[in-house]
Amino acid sequence: MKEFVLNNGVKIPAVGLGVFRVEDANIAYETVKMALSVGYRHIDTAMIYGNEEAVGKAIKDSGVPRQDIFLTTKLWNADQRSGEIQDAINSSLKRLDTDYVDLYLIHWPVKETYVSVWKDMEHLYKQGKAQAIGVSNYNPHHLDDLLKEASIVPAVNQIECYPYLTQEDVISYCKSKKIYPQAWGPLGAGKSDILSNPVILALAEKYKKTPAQIVLRWNVERGVIVIPKSVHKERLIENLNITDFELSVDDIAKVSALNKNQRLGSDPETFNF
Repeated sequence: MKEFVLNNGVKIPAVGLGVFRVEDANIAYETVKMALSVGYRHIDTAMIYGNEEAVGKAIKDSGVPRQDIFLTTKLWNADQRSGEIQDAINSSLKRLDTDYVDLYLIHWPVKETYVSVWKDMEHLYKQGKAQAIGVSNYNPHHLDDLLKEASIVPAVNQIECYPYLTQEDVISYCKSKKIYPQAWGPLGAGKSDILSNPVILALAEKYKKTPAQIVLRWNVERGVIVIPKSVHKERLIENLNITDFELSVDDIAKVSALNKNQRLGSDPETFNF
């Protein structure tokens, strides 16, 4: 499996499984266990998803050693506002039944705390509760503010990113600061027609791959980590198997040209939760 190396030397698989909107505990458990059985070694969850316990149990029952799995969870907005950062990660670790996570992210740039909370994140990192720390849904100006106060540069910025929302400016900024960009909703989060777009269909035919594989490979070729979600075995396998081909520079540009700055999730500048 292709891996990227974060700015602190930690390796992260380029493709992971996202479990956003997998609220049913049994489905979350079976999905994570199945994903690990077909070769996934990167699982992305969050406190607010309500499935950390199921994810942790699936990891325990999978037979895959914990040290071979890259596990991400996130600090929710209410915990930022309350200042209960230690309690938040301790609760997540308890639900996940693990002593550490590989990556702990600030879930959203809460207006009042998106800078000040970073000191707490650095403390968790120094305690060893997270092997790497980062942010999610931060725009360049958020990161500018954070970096003025930071002792540790975030390892990752997880952002919504798919061909109709290419996020070129955010990705370029992150790379200039040695922050790895990571895409949530990389296949359009089930709300887009991207997988039936004629450009994507033509490239799928050209490379003898599925539309989803083309879209995921496009992001990976740009140096973006992807965490597609699926609960179906055949799709899990399909999404993982994108390392045996490369898109040409021209074809990467064709996909990028589909951009229309179309968000399917909340805007980091205007979210209200």
